Amino acid sequence: MDRTAGKNVSCRAIQCHSPGWRRCGILIVAMLCTACTLLFASEARAQCTARDVLQNQLRLKKAPSADRPQIPIESAVDVPVWKTITIGTFANFFALSNAMDAVGCGIGNSAGEILARPTFTLRDTKTSVKLFAVSAAELGFKTDTASLADIYARAKQLGFGLAAAEVGPQLRLQYFDQPIGEFLIIGMEPIRTWKGAPVILNVANGGAGLILIGQDGSADAQISVVSRFVFVRTNEGAPAEEQEAVALVGR
Repeated sequence: MDRTAGKNVSCRAIQCHSPGWRRCGILIVAMLCTACTLLFASEARAQCTARDVLQNQLRLKKAPSADRPQIPIESAVDVPVWKTITIGTFANFFALSNAMDAVGCGIGNSAGEILARPTFTLRDTKTSVKLFAVSAAELGFKTDTASLADIYARAKQLGFGLAAAEVGPQLRLQYFDQPIGEFLIIGMEPIRTWKGAPVILNVANGGAGLILIGQDGSADAQISVVSRFVFVRTNEGAPAEEQEAVALVGR
């Protein structure tokens, strides 16, 4: 609470010597409770705004990511885990949406639309997921752009798999120190909007705060090869029953 608020409470406390001291005492308690509520609410939201992100990076002494060499990789096995997150922590879309709002993370229009679609599902058990961040250039593309279908096909060939759609909002909620200027495309099956447009998710920090946005998920969508994708390793993002089925087929 700031000094001005403290002075206001003190002035009202002096006035409590009047015959209406009981009513005044109740008023002070109400004021203090309101001030504390506002303070805690402010702290809860202090995660995704541009100022809070910058303060967090300064506290962690983490500088914005610089351009790194785009060295082609030969196999997903050679790529270290970039980040491990937890999924399966929300009962439904409304709980997830409220969590995003509570920390002040923005949601773009198309992203918000596909999160509300029936085809967007949440894991019903808490699960840790290992994520791998690689660019299309690191996957071996040497042109300026490549189609989303070709990028996915190459990633699969190297041993990467598509992540569950839930990874997008969960990563947004678990990546508050994202460097300014970083846009991470979630390698996922596209989800169609109400009008039928295929959309995939992008976890971004464009400088105005942390946000989850959607982008064209068409197979022929052209993606800059310097863009970074978030994948899992093959089968690591699939439900347990699917992994068992794959194992049975291989026997």
